[in-house]
Amino acid sequence: MSDFAHVEWQGKRVRIEHAFIAPERRDRPLVVFLHEGLGSVSMWRDFPQRLCDAAGVRGLVYSRPGYGRSTPRAAEEAWDLDFMHRQAHEVLPALLDALDIDATRDKPWMFGHSDGGSITLLYAAKFPQAIAGAIVLAPHILVEDLSVASIAKAKTAYETTDLKQRLAKHHDDPDSAFWGWNRIWLHPPFKQWSIEEEIRAIGCPMLAVQGLDDEYGTLEQIRGIARRVPHTELLELPACGHSPHRDQPDALIAAATRFIRSNNPGDTP
Repeated sequence: MSDFAHVEWQGKRVRIEHAFIAPERRDRPLVVFLHEGLGSVSMWRDFPQRLCDAAGVRGLVYSRPGYGRSTPRAAEEAWDLDFMHRQAHEVLPALLDALDIDATRDKPWMFGHSDGGSITLLYAAKFPQAIAGAIVLAPHILVEDLSVASIAKAKTAYETTDLKQRLAKHHDDPDSAFWGWNRIWLHPPFKQWSIEEEIRAIGCPMLAVQGLDDEYGTLEQIRGIARRVPHTELLELPACGHSPHRDQPDALIAAATRFIRSNNPGDTP
């Protein structure tokens, strides 16, 4: 069941939906799950619980502002070009502080999907002393034509199908979630967005995962990470689209469990 934390952000008090998984595992690593551009706590379904049980770790799942049951985005509010930087550098540290998680001492793992993967990369680059390792699924390090084309198709689907009604099951305000994400990604200046140079600062263990059939990005995304962060381990999954945790959950859980254990002192890979 979700709970709520409150943080001060952008000059206002913001409610952040979150849920802990297996908090009784006090001596085990904490994995923080960062959702995709249309995601939320509930949209992860049972995957975080399955991974935490397999790896024997604790988990923290949260909905970013504008998503799920967190404070919605105001109708007139447009996200800036640096919206993912602000989530990584401001919102995530504020949430950890609000939950009394000392990231420098406890060094959580970050597990991010899509936009959440990019936010994970930005956090890892900015706060190397406050992370144990990172697992990213279908992250973005630059904007590709394929991504823009698929996001444009999502706009049409939102306007012409029942996509809004389906998203309403997971978001108090589906317009907040959808239009915040869709408009910034289709904003022409955003085409120049890139974090290719920033990620060179990442020093923690890194597992980068992508499906061979990802409709939102090419393999250049994770291969580009590996060229700039040479210790990155790659996992390219067949019969898998943009969401490896839905399309290939068993393979992903096995790989993530092995990776966490092999990079956690005291664990046996």
